[in-house]
Amino acid sequence: MYGRTLDEYAMDALYDAVAEKGHVCAGLDTSPSYLPPRVLKAAASPVDAVLGYNKALVDATADVCACYKVQIAYYEAMGLSGLRAYAETLRYIREKHCMVIADIKRGDIADTAAQYAKAHFSGDFEADFVTLSPYMGMDTFDPWLEYTKNAGKGAFVLMRTSNAGMRDFEVLELKEGGMVYSAVAEKLSELAEKYAGRRGYGAFGAVVGCTDPSEAAAIRRRYPSLFFLIPGYGAQGGGANGAALLLRRDGTVGGTANGGVVNASRSILKAWEKAAESAELPTEQVSIDFAVEAARSEAARMRSAIKDAAEKV
Repeated sequence: MYGRTLDEYAMDALYDAVAEKGHVCAGLDTSPSYLPPRVLKAAASPVDAVLGYNKALVDATADVCACYKVQIAYYEAMGLSGLRAYAETLRYIREKHCMVIADIKRGDIADTAAQYAKAHFSGDFEADFVTLSPYMGMDTFDPWLEYTKNAGKGAFVLMRTSNAGMRDFEVLELKEGGMVYSAVAEKLSELAEKYAGRRGYGAFGAVVGCTDPSEAAAIRRRYPSLFFLIPGYGAQGGGANGAALLLRRDGTVGGTANGGVVNASRSILKAWEKAAESAELPTEQVSIDFAVEAARSEAARMRSAIKDAAEKV
C-alpha cells in the first residue's frame, strides 16, 4: 500500500501517489494475445507468460504510474490458473508498495454483496480499490463501506463511462431534471461528505470517461469531492486534453490538477508493437525486456502529455 497508514483512506494514498508519479493508471487487462510471441514461447503456459509479463511491466513502470488497474475478466477467461495469476498480480503490485484497483464491476445486495466485499477486500484477491455498479441502489455499497470504515478501502463507481453504449442509459434525462449519471454523482457526493479523507475527496470516487470532453469541465466543477478514474485514453480514442479537463479540481486554470487517474491498457501493454516497427525489429525477436521498456516509454509519454495538457486547460 502506497505510503498508507492504517487510519487513512486508500484515496488519500492514491492522491499522494499522483502528486509524486503523475496521473497514469496502467491497466493490466493482459491477454496472452497482447504478448510478444517470443515471450509466449519461453513460458511454460500462456498463464505463466501473462504473470511474468505483468511482474516485469510493474517493475519497469512503478515510478511513472500512480497505480494499476487489473481487469478480472482476462484472468477468469483463463480458468483456475488464470485466477491464481490474478491473485499473484494483485499481491505483487501491493508488495511493491503500489496502489491497485480491482476492476470487477460488482453491484449486488445484502449477503451476496457482503461476500463479494470479503472476497475482494481481503484474502487472496485483496485490492486497495474495486469498481462498482450503482444501478441496484445505494444499499449495494453498504458491505463495501464496512471495509472503508475498518480497513480504509475505496471504490470507483460507474458514473459516465467511456463506451458508446453509455448513451443508452447514463445520459437519459430525468423528470426532476438532470441525467441518470448526474443522479449517481449527487448520491456519491453525499456519500463523500460522510467518508472524506484528509485530501478532501470521498473514499468512493467515480468512473468518468475522457472520450467525450464536451461536458468534462462542467462535471469536474459540479463534483469537486469525487476523485475520478478516467478510462478511454488511447485505444478507445480519448486523449490528454479530454482527460485534463477532468483532473483540475475546480475546473479552472490554476486549480489543483489532482482530481483523478487516467487509465490506459492496450496502448501500454502493446506498446512494443509500435516500438518494434520503429526499430525495424521483427516481431519474433521482441524480448520481454524490449516489451516492458516500450511500455515504460509509453507510460512516461502519456504522463508528460497529461501533465502538459492539465497545465493549459
